[in-house]
Amino acid sequence: MPERAHVTSVDAIKSFKTSLIVYLSKARPTLEEISADILRLRLWLQNDQQAHWQGEIRRRSRKLEDAQQALFSARLSNLSDATSAEVVAVTRAKRALDEAETKMRTVRRWTRDFDSRVEPVAKQLEKLQTMLSEEMTRAAAYLTHAINSLDAYANVKTPDVAENPAAPVVPDDAQGGKP
Repeated sequence: MPERAHVTSVDAIKSFKTSLIVYLSKARPTLEEISADILRLRLWLQNDQQAHWQGEIRRRSRKLEDAQQALFSARLSNLSDATSAEVVAVTRAKRALDEAETKMRTVRRWTRDFDSRVEPVAKQLEKLQTMLSEEMTRAAAYLTHAINSLDAYANVKTPDVAENPAAPVVPDDAQGGKP
């Protein structure tokens, strides 16, 4: 039996605990920021983008109506040069309106599909956040307790042979003599 307990990895556990605490201090804010970004994205899609593209559709519809009115007026006045310019303006206005309507359909589709696409990942993120805030905090406390226990164990001394000179007890038949 050794004279003293040989615990050599307490420093490794202390280093691991320190690294765990640093990791937790960086991971928690990052996960909270990601959760906030998900919420901001949902609100951006539902509010900002829908309002933006609805306004663009109204604005571009008015432009198309104005271009069509100008084309109609040019045809009535029989100006052939002006008519081709108005036709190009109407074509551009139609393309712009089509683009806005396409973007609006895309925003509506993303708004409708957002929860089904993002929610599974968000739930995993929430589970990770819970694990980091609860279980890893308990793990750090457990490591502190383990470090204290190992330090106490390492400081326990076994009785020295010099302090206790009692000779080991040898059974009679092991001495090689006859009874």
